[in-house]
Amino acid sequence: MTLKTTRRNLLISGAAGAAALAMPAVLRAADHGSLKGKEIRLLTWSDNTGLAILENIAKPFEEATGAKVIADRTGSTSEMVAKLRALGDRPQYDVITLAGVGAVELAGDGLLAKPDLNKLPNLEQVDPRFRTGADGHGIGYLLWTGGLIYNTKTFSAPPTSYEQLWDAAHDGRLFLPPATWTDALDTIFATGKLLGGDGTNADEAFAKLGELRDRLLTFGENPTQISELFRSNALDIGGVYAPAFYAKELNDPANSNMGASYAVDEGFFADLMYTIVPKSHPGEDDAVHAFINYTLDANVQGVMAEAVLNGPINKNAVMSDAAKASPFIIKPEQLGDSAVVHDKAFIADVREDWIAKYTQILT
Repeated sequence: MTLKTTRRNLLISGAAGAAALAMPAVLRAADHGSLKGKEIRLLTWSDNTGLAILENIAKPFEEATGAKVIADRTGSTSEMVAKLRALGDRPQYDVITLAGVGAVELAGDGLLAKPDLNKLPNLEQVDPRFRTGADGHGIGYLLWTGGLIYNTKTFSAPPTSYEQLWDAAHDGRLFLPPATWTDALDTIFATGKLLGGDGTNADEAFAKLGELRDRLLTFGENPTQISELFRSNALDIGGVYAPAFYAKELNDPANSNMGASYAVDEGFFADLMYTIVPKSHPGEDDAVHAFINYTLDANVQGVMAEAVLNGPINKNAVMSDAAKASPFIIKPEQLGDSAVVHDKAFIADVREDWIAKYTQILT
């Protein structure tokens, strides 16, 4: 490329291990220590998934290279897209991590550079299906997965269909994702499949979702609030929503009352998240490439999988036996017929319209 045109101790130790073990790969990508003092401006999420990036990627990268990562955090991919569009040809960021649909939209706007794949040696270890996207403008990051979150006191066994959201027994005790989240698009799609369509039958889905308007307790803008509502036994079920926010809670259902299920009749949702680079970004190309390469390191991918239950795309991701066996961390080889992987171009085309209609019918 020419980038510049003018939701533990294990995690703490894992992050330290990632920094130490990944250092050689970082240095190879960055001409042996030439990153010292260089700045990389990062935009990521404001929730615990973004915090995990700071703790398990940005911090050890700084320690390994001497570079400085300056982070800005915001609530959703929609907000990231809006930020970059507002900045136009004067971007403030070098690197952005976001949902796949956001990368497709921004690439279509002509706002993104294409990273030089030859400067990303860790891509060789990545499942070929997940190396790039958005017409070469996005570099695969991790798999974001969503299904149903449920109360383990209410359900003696995990729910097996999104239809449970319409069960009158859960009136006033259910939640849905907020409109601007990719999970809301998944919820519309899941509802369409529940009704016998292929998921793109949006008009039917919106009519069905409208039935939930007066039966909702809340939307899931604040994952911490959602976990507290489950802990206090005020919520029964919600979705489509990501277990990623609740690594700790899902390991302690006796106290959290929280469970998660991907085994639903209409399928669970898997989205390849991307790392993207704005055109005319302020930082230097070698630092940007080194940072992206570091996100793909086998140790870093393993640490992030355990921290926020995102699926690793590095085939050699280093994970504990518990993480390898976890039903909440979906690995690439598990993406079979039950996984709904969106046509990102289609979702990018309908996203704004679907957000507006979802907001209208449910608020």
